[in-house]
Amino acid sequence: MNAPLSAPPASEQLKGGEPPHRRAPLWLLALLAFSGTLAMHVFVPALPVAQQDLGGGMAAMQLTISLYILGLAGGQLVYGPLADRFGRRPVLLAGLSLYTVAGLAAMLAPSVNALIAARLFQALGGCAGLVLARAIVRDTSAPADTTRRLALMNLMITVGPGAAPLVGGFLADAAGWRSIFIALTLLGVVNLLLTWRLLPETGRAAEGDAIGLMEGYGQLLRAPAFWAYAVGGGCATTSLYGFVAAAPFIFTGELHQPTASVGGYIALLVLGVWVGSMLASRLIARVSVGRLLVGANGVSVAAAFILLAVVLSDQLTVPLAIAAVFIFSVGVGTAAPAALAEALSVNPRVAGSASGLYGAMQMAVGALCTALAGVGSDPALAAALVLAGSGIIAQAAFWIAGRPRRAAS
Repeated sequence: MNAPLSAPPASEQLKGGEPPHRRAPLWLLALLAFSGTLAMHVFVPALPVAQQDLGGGMAAMQLTISLYILGLAGGQLVYGPLADRFGRRPVLLAGLSLYTVAGLAAMLAPSVNALIAARLFQALGGCAGLVLARAIVRDTSAPADTTRRLALMNLMITVGPGAAPLVGGFLADAAGWRSIFIALTLLGVVNLLLTWRLLPETGRAAEGDAIGLMEGYGQLLRAPAFWAYAVGGGCATTSLYGFVAAAPFIFTGELHQPTASVGGYIALLVLGVWVGSMLASRLIARVSVGRLLVGANGVSVAAAFILLAVVLSDQLTVPLAIAAVFIFSVGVGTAAPAALAEALSVNPRVAGSASGLYGAMQMAVGALCTALAGVGSDPALAAALVLAGSGIIAQAAFWIAGRPRRAAS
């Protein structure tokens, strides 16, 4: 029989409402999580330049992005159990080392295939920060404070999707596409040094073999509450990816806007997520997490149905589209840290595994929503249906997750 995980329950970890570990700097955790997603977005503007230099086809160059996303999703499933077994700090340092070396390999890549391979390993290293930053927040925060700290961290992380393409485009124009990977390699070195010097160990190494550690995933997948928060959280948040993927076709094809304006419209949606995260950090002290989840997603659902009604009535305009989806994204930013905090709290003994599994499921939902938003000949209608349908599923999931508490009360 496999030895049980030895991490103490949350009640023992947080005596008197305070964790036994020295708190990790929140700005550093945000930087670690930010680095993994930054590398995904920052290379997009340089794809045509890199294609000309390496001589590959456009489909092959796009693999440097799609395989990065695949690595970012799959890697999260690995880091969670490893961190629960060996502790957060050594696993994080290993992931950051891989991220740094892979960035250097991408910078020196002599061919498209070498670049694709380097990008895959860069993603596998970069997702360590994404998974473990969330787990460390859970390790070092009292349950009532976890959502607030995750919201504050999300405020810092959301800068990435908006700023990364601008930075990548500037570097590619000024110093060539390889300069992007020089910058990412230097970022990896900085993260390694800061983690080595400033980040304490916040978890406790568990006993048991790999099979026993994977049992953590089994425990989570057998917990209806985890499924509810993971699926609901994915539908409430990454469904926005569906609209983002359809946005160029909506604004340029249906609303006849110049291509250059699409980036600005998407940046407004990122701003909405930022506003929502700020609201979550303030509201959590006043309302319960369950009410915050249902209320925030309710706002998103209302905005999605407004967008759907406008599209069906053939009254879609740029201001109406931006206003509806901006409100939707505010709900996304408010619900995201609450859903994540609840998912991590389902079984605190395997918070690392929960963080990895939640992240992978979230990306899977986002990928599905992105694919569904491309179905049919009307991208605005498809995107509105995806947002509305996902919102309803999320609301039902959060209601199911809250039933035990309502029954207990």
